[in-house]
Amino acid sequence: MSDAAPAQDRLYQDLARRLIAVLSSGHYKVGDRLPAERELSLQYNVSRPTVREAVIALEVQGLVEVRVGSGAYVKRLPGKDDIPGFNITAFELTEARLLFEGEAAALAATQITDEGLAELEALVEEIERENENPDGTVRADRAFHLAIARATRNAAVAEAVERLWDLRSKSPESALLHEKARSANIMPVVDEHTAILKALRNHDPVAARGAMRTHLAAVLDSLLFATEEKAIEEARRAAQAKRDRYVRATS
Repeated sequence: MSDAAPAQDRLYQDLARRLIAVLSSGHYKVGDRLPAERELSLQYNVSRPTVREAVIALEVQGLVEVRVGSGAYVKRLPGKDDIPGFNITAFELTEARLLFEGEAAALAATQITDEGLAELEALVEEIERENENPDGTVRADRAFHLAIARATRNAAVAEAVERLWDLRSKSPESALLHEKARSANIMPVVDEHTAILKALRNHDPVAARGAMRTHLAAVLDSLLFATEEKAIEEARRAAQAKRDRYVRATS
């Protein structure tokens, strides 16, 4: 297998191909641990987020297993006919959402009705309730963003935003990373959604665009956090400590 990747490949895809080639060469056996993220970053001269995306791509294909707080281990070796396939990653998806939903929020600020604002206010409250449940969903978060898209009164915008949200669960790479984020106790931030609502209530397109972009930039940061092995473990310990304190306080 050649190390060369098509010119249109993103860096993480190039790195994933290179790692698959290393696995195919017999350099590692099943059960071996891959070098740490920092080592791979230095070895291949790429950023740590690029390494994370590449490892996630290999994890989706069943080639490696990522163990929390330990690292990535070889799960199986690629066969001669294994061809790396790539879907839309959570990072790509969130970057696209930042572009589309920022402008959608700006347009919605000029079009939204009192009824639309009331719906969003209720959804912010529902997001807060869902966050209290460690096993909760992102139903209210999705509904909040789709309601803003509908408030633009532009069917094409609404359909585009809904399609982006559908990809969150339908793209294996994206679904896996969002699942990791949830496992790390990363949930929708109520204050960020409240800031978006405030800008919409003021019918201020500049502020609405800025609040939405700030929110989605924070989502990008949280996805990076979610792929930090130590950060995941620390977040889980912090969440358990909170639950323990609650149990002690109520017992």
